[in-house]
Amino acid sequence: MDFALKHIKECQEKVFSGIGLSVQDVEKLFDTPDENLQDLAKAANEITRDFNGNKVDVEELNNIKKNACSEDCSFCGQSAFFDTGIDTYQLPSPQEVVVKAQNAKNDGAESYCLVAAWRAPSQRDFEKVCEIISLINEKVGISVECSLGFLTPDQAKRLKELKVKRYNHNLETARSKFAEICTTHTYNDRLETLRIARDAGLELCTGGIIGLGETRKQRVELTLELASIFPEEVTINILVPIPGTPLELQTPLPNSEITRMFSVIRFLLPESVIKISGGRETSLGDDGEELLQSGANGIITSGYLTMNGNSAEKDIRMIKKIGLEA
Repeated sequence: MDFALKHIKECQEKVFSGIGLSVQDVEKLFDTPDENLQDLAKAANEITRDFNGNKVDVEELNNIKKNACSEDCSFCGQSAFFDTGIDTYQLPSPQEVVVKAQNAKNDGAESYCLVAAWRAPSQRDFEKVCEIISLINEKVGISVECSLGFLTPDQAKRLKELKVKRYNHNLETARSKFAEICTTHTYNDRLETLRIARDAGLELCTGGIIGLGETRKQRVELTLELASIFPEEVTINILVPIPGTPLELQTPLPNSEITRMFSVIRFLLPESVIKISGGRETSLGDDGEELLQSGANGIITSGYLTMNGNSAEKDIRMIKKIGLEA
């Protein structure tokens, strides 16, 4: 057995035995030679199946407020700092959102995430979001998740009272890269939001975007930070360069690096949902089939914040084709 395969097997055995991996273990997994990448993916898949079975978590999003955001995140087409030509709108009526939530449930989605493009909700907007959640609970009965930016402790507690299951707030990238990506708030601001959500009893969804120009070492850094939070869900986006943003000419990340990211996260968070998010349809030739057999066990279907995606019907066919359950 060659050295790389031996290390993969040793790390896998640590996971099955409940022993944590060291930083050096994680660095070596990320540095797995290309000829052993399938071994890494296979080991991650075995961990996924052992801890999570064959079920794939299917989620739909609703970008309920799409407008000029005050933050300057350099990848984002919704930032007021960049001219991207993306249409904008304010919060829709609760009835409109209920119809879309019902459609998501009919599509086979297990969860429905309400996303808003702002730094933090004003109290007036927050009350409107609460009204929307209440009506979805009453009329639809689908698991509601939220991604509303920075929260106060009182707002987080209110979401918990409304039976919101999970709160999403991404770290976006490694701490050492963050200041190059955003200057209008800090990495610690994001960590604090996750703490507030956790203290209120909400489950956590956090992750980031790969392909921002970060190094492999910085992807290791992000992975270790995510693992230290123990989120119930990790969502990994693959950059889709948006014209008008500072990253519009960013070179695409090789698929081998994408596989490494998903596989290694699985070693560190064996029980979490690892979700393939934005960029799946444009960056991967198979819509995510390989990653769903390399550590991932969740997808977002039917579109993202500013771009379309596959239909739920197509994605569920894909999941069943590879022997998994939607």
